[in-house]
Amino acid sequence: METPSTPSASGLRERKKRQTREEIANVATALFAERGFESVTIAEVAAAAGVAKMTVTNHFPLKEDLVFDRAEHIVHGLPEAVAARPAGEPVLAAARRYLTEQLAAGDPTIGHRGPAFSRMVEASPALAARERQIHDQREQALAEVLVAQAAPAEELTARVVAAQIAGVYRVVYFTGRRLLLEGLQDPEMVETIGAAALRAFALLEADLSGFDPRPRLRSTA
Repeated sequence: METPSTPSASGLRERKKRQTREEIANVATALFAERGFESVTIAEVAAAAGVAKMTVTNHFPLKEDLVFDRAEHIVHGLPEAVAARPAGEPVLAAARRYLTEQLAAGDPTIGHRGPAFSRMVEASPALAARERQIHDQREQALAEVLVAQAAPAEELTARVVAAQIAGVYRVVYFTGRRLLLEGLQDPEMVETIGAAALRAFALLEADLSGFDPRPRLRSTA
């Protein structure tokens, strides 16, 4: 007779860490939205969340990442989707598919996290700078994937392609923000930015159709 499996101690610890991280981020975002990012200290976030200040800094070394707590997902989601694309799927098609899937899933990192969040970021030079950095990091991560898959002579092409694809994501992100601040709500907003994304990808299709690097085979020698 099989014994029902139970969560491992390490699994429970990881889940607790994720929960704590999410709770801290939610508390911090609420405080920042109410009082402004620069007006709230890390100590105040810790007190409101009921944790030690060191706990906050352990989870969020940068104060800005209390707001952009999903930065890793933004930076690596697209590159990982492109790297793991099935055989025969072009780079551009993989990038378009991933964006379509994220929009359908209601992923807020595409650019629709609410008007209050958008106003808070736009009001803070520090947050706006960190936001731009996150988008730049995504482009760099995508470039690294494409360069690794392309022939050495195609490195420049790979980086240009990464910049163009990341540019579509950046435009979609900020288009979503503008629509939110103009008062457009789901599902109309998702439909609008989805149509804009498809149009943008269509504009790139002719130029990028000939670029389709594949992962290089590793030597077994």
